[in-house]
Amino acid sequence: MSHCWQKILVCSSETIRSVLEIIDQQALKLALVVDDKNKLLGTVSDGDIRRAILSDASLEDKVATVMNTTPTTADVSMTRDNILSLMEKKELHAIPVLNNHVVVGLETLHGLLHKPQYENPIFLMAGGFGTRLKPLTDNCPKPLLKVGERPILETVILSFIRSGFSNFYISTHYLPEMIKETIGNGSRWGVKIQYIHEDRPLGTGGALGLLPEDLPDLPVIVMNGDVLTKINFEEVLAFHNSKQSNATMCVREFEYQVPFGVVEANEFKITDIVEKPTYRFHVNAGIYVINKSLISRIKKDEYLDMPTLFESHIGNDAHVFPFHEYWLDIGRMDDFKRAQVDILTLGL
Repeated sequence: MSHCWQKILVCSSETIRSVLEIIDQQALKLALVVDDKNKLLGTVSDGDIRRAILSDASLEDKVATVMNTTPTTADVSMTRDNILSLMEKKELHAIPVLNNHVVVGLETLHGLLHKPQYENPIFLMAGGFGTRLKPLTDNCPKPLLKVGERPILETVILSFIRSGFSNFYISTHYLPEMIKETIGNGSRWGVKIQYIHEDRPLGTGGALGLLPEDLPDLPVIVMNGDVLTKINFEEVLAFHNSKQSNATMCVREFEYQVPFGVVEANEFKITDIVEKPTYRFHVNAGIYVINKSLISRIKKDEYLDMPTLFESHIGNDAHVFPFHEYWLDIGRMDDFKRAQVDILTLGL
């Protein structure tokens, strides 16, 4: 997906002249007219502007007067092949990608034809009970709770598919059949999804021990199935490989401000007083890259959480990947409510 699409977003009050300059600068031959929440109102091509000028339009007219209000668009859940066939049918070189009518990207013909595909397995943890989200999870596993129009887990899967990944494993424990029925085997997206059932909770590390032995000899990306993020998975994988890492943990910077004055002392003598200091930490974001050689050493049916797995490899090629893109762990009701807003405004 083109990474320049944010630069071609324009508001309907822009002049034809200013939009023409943007189209010329970005070389995509297209501008996307959106409202203040990035909802698509229409598209403007250089051809639209040329035809308008031939019909005596002024360059100072509002772009809304010449935009195409019924453009061809792609839904975020459409497969690469479906978008390519739509482009061929409509003879388009670029097509905006929408999620709930909000622009989340732009697919170009060149980008789709040259998009890298990754064979690395993706392992998504979807076995939790979601106790802190009761009563919503009384009869529904947390990863299937809907954020916007889609279950959380489906949004996670689509974000990997857009990055070029197609080989998925999902671990289940609580209401596994519901997850299988809702998500399916991946055929509707042109990918492969397989399920691994934990008879008893094994922890994020222990569940890795249930993966099949015939995995390709490639690093596995592991992620909690209730995390929404705009992290660049391709960059994470490239970092892991460049560091020759055995295990990579994605981390976020977390700030904590002590609400009091902190008094430092030595042998009861005050040495310093710091008023409401702020401390910064790196916290675990629930996204990992683990080498197959490490996974193969995990005992089957033995409980192991991921922090313990990493602790055992401190000083032995374990790395952190700090990132600053959007991230939300949907653990509490407040997080779930925030996600409903974010899915509309951030185009996840």
